[in-house]
Amino acid sequence: MMERFDEIRPYHDDEVRPTLERLLQDHELLHALSHHQFPRLSQWLGGIMYWLTGRGLRSRLKDVHNIDALQKVIEPYLSQVIESTTSHITYSGIENLKPGVAYTYLSNHRDIVMDPAFVNYGVYKNGMDTVRIAIGDNLLQRPFVSDLMRLNKSFIVKRSVSGRREKLKAFQTLSAYIHHSIDTGHSVWIAQSEGRAKDGNDLTDSAIIKMFHMSRKGADTSFSDSIRSMNIVPVAISYEYDPCDTMKARELYETEHNGSYMKSEGEDMHSIVKGIEGQKGHVHIAFGTPLTGDYDSANDVVMEVDRQIHKNYQLQPANLFAWKAMKNLHTGAPVPDLNSLFPDVDLDSKRSEFEQRLAAADNDHRKWLLTMYATPVFNRYA
Repeated sequence: MMERFDEIRPYHDDEVRPTLERLLQDHELLHALSHHQFPRLSQWLGGIMYWLTGRGLRSRLKDVHNIDALQKVIEPYLSQVIESTTSHITYSGIENLKPGVAYTYLSNHRDIVMDPAFVNYGVYKNGMDTVRIAIGDNLLQRPFVSDLMRLNKSFIVKRSVSGRREKLKAFQTLSAYIHHSIDTGHSVWIAQSEGRAKDGNDLTDSAIIKMFHMSRKGADTSFSDSIRSMNIVPVAISYEYDPCDTMKARELYETEHNGSYMKSEGEDMHSIVKGIEGQKGHVHIAFGTPLTGDYDSANDVVMEVDRQIHKNYQLQPANLFAWKAMKNLHTGAPVPDLNSLFPDVDLDSKRSEFEQRLAAADNDHRKWLLTMYATPVFNRYA
């Protein structure tokens, strides 16, 4: 049974050490790490800095022989990233989840690495097992990136396959793997749609929900029973500031004006690094209520997931400033006054921060930057 998932599953404990040894010899990885850690020194002392980077890594990883040990090494670095790039991080709803129960965390998607990292950080700090993370194969073009992700409990979503039969087979395998994970007590994180919601419009793709059921059709399991068995928990992740907002605004503008957007070489990697290291302000992760009802169709599930994510998304002052700048487009119910929404916040300071952020974007791109921050307000009060 497990051989069926070999191409997409995370690495097992017995694969950790051989994979680490391979990574410690990977010149491309050591080159990237040394240039990132010591940008100026690496320009002048490239070979020495690669060697020192490799020595440092080998020392830190010498006692790592399984996934748990690796995640214990990673956790302090993740904590350091979170502390240095957020003003604070808050959680809600996690107290209603039960340790020892496997959940499918179906989340809105703003950042490639940090979305599942924030979910993992929350469950880890609350005494629950970390999750298996769905990641698209479009991000795994370099072998060392694939190895790193699969060491950290990531499984692969094959987005690059072509042909109807191949896509169907990939979806069925993915569906079976997710069910297998839940059935064997391993929680899963997966985004509500393919790719990040660059315009801030968090909407669930019904194809994801249909995929969940694909592997159970042959077992004569009803759609409703299949969905219930997955313990789906909608998760709303809100960033006060998106480190990649100006990049996303440029992409949306180019797509609007040229019909498409061509990514430059290494842009995905640049996006990943900026998303990890960039300032995010206040980050809130809201865990919703597990989907235990009767759902007759994928659209029923989509409606409930979207309802929970839009309702639980914690609005920040930046969202309201953007909404007010675009309020001529708003046709729904009136939004409460900012002072009543944020009674303990220095709104003048926050307004100044947001205006600086807006000013940093190209003039042509600002409409899209406003859109991505304002859309969660439209979704909440529509």
